[in-house]
Amino acid sequence: MLCSNDCSMSTEFKYKENYYSEESSNKSKVNVTNLVSRLNQEKKKERNSNIALSVAAVSAVTVFGIILSL
Repeated sequence: MLCSNDCSMSTEFKYKENYYSEESSNKSKVNVTNLVSRLNQEKKKERNSNIALSVAAVSAVTVFGIILSL
């Protein structure tokens, strides 16, 4: 009789464990989606800053070339 109670508790515990792991996996899927969208946003910001830096560098070289040609 003691074993039957322990066995049912262990089964219940395993069920709860699986239930929680399913909840965790659902949350992690949402987090992965959010992380991917954040990654894409960061890539866009980095690309824009790289373009701005490139434009500034080309402008500086152009101005320097104009000054040297005078």
